[in-house]
Amino acid sequence: MTNSTARSLALSNFTEDLQAMQSFFGLEVTGVLNNETVEVMKAPRCGVSDISRYGHFQGKPRWRKRLITYRITRYTPDLSRSQVDATIAQAFQLYSDVIPLDFKQINSGTADIMILFKGGYHGDFYPFDGAGGVLAHANSPGANQGGDTHFDDDETWTLTRRGVNLLLVAAHEFGHALGLDHSRDRRALMFPTYQYVNTNGYRLPDDDRRGVQALYGSRQPVPTTKPKPPPQPEPEPEPEDPTEDPNIGPSPKDEQCSRSLVFDAATSIGGDLYFFKNGYYWRKSSIQGLRLIKVNTKWSRIHYVDAAYEVPSKGLVHLFEGKAYAKTILPGYPKSLTALGLPSSVRKVDAAVYVQRTGKTLIFVNNQYWSYDDLRNQMDRGYPRFISWDFPGIGSKVDAAFENYGYLYFSNGPRQTEYNLAYKSVVRVLLNYGWLNCY
Repeated sequence: MTNSTARSLALSNFTEDLQAMQSFFGLEVTGVLNNETVEVMKAPRCGVSDISRYGHFQGKPRWRKRLITYRITRYTPDLSRSQVDATIAQAFQLYSDVIPLDFKQINSGTADIMILFKGGYHGDFYPFDGAGGVLAHANSPGANQGGDTHFDDDETWTLTRRGVNLLLVAAHEFGHALGLDHSRDRRALMFPTYQYVNTNGYRLPDDDRRGVQALYGSRQPVPTTKPKPPPQPEPEPEPEDPTEDPNIGPSPKDEQCSRSLVFDAATSIGGDLYFFKNGYYWRKSSIQGLRLIKVNTKWSRIHYVDAAYEVPSKGLVHLFEGKAYAKTILPGYPKSLTALGLPSSVRKVDAAVYVQRTGKTLIFVNNQYWSYDDLRNQMDRGYPRFISWDFPGIGSKVDAAFENYGYLYFSNGPRQTEYNLAYKSVVRVLLNYGWLNCY
């Protein structure tokens, strides 16, 4: 191909693309880059290509399940975390109001739709271009990164007409995450350029509603009379003991939302999370919420907990107190740490966590750790090892540790590291108090 032929072909392709864009936006189709076309090109917009067929992505990809999870891994500093959570939930509700899908936020692990706020390069092949250009982009439904949604944090995110309204942009991008392509209807939420409208009482516009219902159907109205639900089982009695106990420290209630909160221990038990402090524990349950309880009201022979872990397959909970440890449902306990295989020089355990994937328990003492095989009930050979050797990025000491949704969480003082053990990498850094319904 000659240079002149290549230039002619490139010019022809540019003219065709320009004409397609002008047609899409309802402009005069000239194939010439005039002022009106340039103004549309400069408008703040979504990062998904405009020149595509109306309504749905090619092949009509959609989610094949009713409950879609989402997780916000990185927040914008422009709004509080609670404002972002509420706005993202509101954006999803615009769709769940009209289609038979439900959306649930999770705070760890891999969700169907992963959400983050970050400017410039942010881990995919589509870096953002700074304030005023591409505002956000999202992938169509599918496995792995399907549905993932990214917001340019170089923008100023707001809940009003000033800056960029998060509700409108989030709802637009979640339309893509559900399978909607851009719309030619200027009144539609899925029109590709950003346009502010009053969000008080905002509902999904008709064009967008029809598009998403073509993929998922309509949500049926809830019957006015509901069958009487079966009685719920009585909650496990766990009264808080008001009497003083010399073995128990002051109640940590006032520390609950302190950014300097340090956990003594943490573990999951029966699907709930337990966070121990000063002879008390917070039990975080999806059913009963958050409760602060004295340790010895549940485990009468134990006053405080240095470390804890659960082996779900055996139905066993291991609690460490000083130089002793207990398997909470077996006779003959507590036993000394040496019976577990630790050297006599160990006076207390700092943290312990059972790893579902490996079937091993990691036991942390000072700047070292041991690996315990719960199937064989013995320590693995080659330990102790230094924490910094095998868990880069978490520091050299662990005060509390637990597993949740496939991630490990290591606390060192008030700081907590969310860790991907398979890749030996830090996912993000948190503060302990964030687990206790504090924002």
